[in-house]
Amino acid sequence: MIETNNTQEIVVSSKAAKEIKRIMTENNIPESYGLRVGVKGGGCSGLTYTLGFDENPKESDTLIESNDIKLFIDGKSLFYLSGTELDFSDGLNGRGFVFNNPNAKKTCGCGESFGV
Repeated sequence: MIETNNTQEIVVSSKAAKEIKRIMTENNIPESYGLRVGVKGGGCSGLTYTLGFDENPKESDTLIESNDIKLFIDGKSLFYLSGTELDFSDGLNGRGFVFNNPNAKKTCGCGESFGV
């Protein structure tokens, strides 16, 4: 069963939402699609973040809406991402999505992997 979550365990910043919408427009991804946010094993700190677009959530996903962006998150990933803000940076240190994750006890230098 798909669970809809209104407690906003994961928040999308307005800057990240703007970038997600830009990517969707440039790649002709329909507005009905959602952003799949997850974690998987790997990286120098143990876990890496994953992002991708899906047409529909899976039966076991939690659906979170933040800043007009639908997020599809599996249960395992939600455990590691609870309280996270998905932001976007276009500063001098690089351009890309940034996960401000309060659960991360250590991160790698590139910010793409973390450990708990």
